[in-house]
Amino acid sequence: MKEAVANAAVEFLVPQLSENTIIGIGTGSTANLFIAALAKYKNKIAATVASSFVSEEKLKAHQINVIELNETTQVDFYIDGADESNHQLQLIKGGGGALTREKIIASAAKEFLCIADESKLVNQLGAFPLPIEVIPMASNYVSREIIKLGGNPILRKNQKTDNGNVILDINDFVIEDPTSIETALNMISGVVTNGLFSLRPADKLFLGTASGSVSELHTKQ
Repeated sequence: MKEAVANAAVEFLVPQLSENTIIGIGTGSTANLFIAALAKYKNKIAATVASSFVSEEKLKAHQINVIELNETTQVDFYIDGADESNHQLQLIKGGGGALTREKIIASAAKEFLCIADESKLVNQLGAFPLPIEVIPMASNYVSREIIKLGGNPILRKNQKTDNGNVILDINDFVIEDPTSIETALNMISGVVTNGLFSLRPADKLFLGTASGSVSELHTKQ
């Protein structure tokens, strides 16, 4: 399913590629499959922007040009997977720990394409623990504030982000209004960002099915 949606996203992009195209690349197993599928078209784009050191290494291994976000004023497309998506294409991301850089590039992109398998589509976000990137000295304080909001924060062990921070995963969290929750979490001092992508949802979701087919959802649906 992951390979099918990665290929579908590349097929969607190919007619729109030009020598000036900048593509943002996410992090994770589905994004890795997209990188592999994109490799054959690497001469049709200007460059990519990676959301993690791991993705940057994967891109360079395929000899795909990688630049820093600060080196460009545009990102034409951002392609990434998701841990959960609702029908409004609001997402939970960050299972791999790259949520902050992913959110930055997604926010900078003209179009955000999400690629995922059908198990990731849910009616209400929150079954997947919501990741929060936190400044290390603030982890206990942020945990207490999250408990006040009704969540159960658990420090992710043995993982630092590419930014040198820690991750709290919020379990047992009912997310009825994703935009309000995203805003409230970002207002807690010490939070770098959280894994809710609701203020900037995906524009299009390629959803792989068990039969091997790929369906598409759009934010306007």
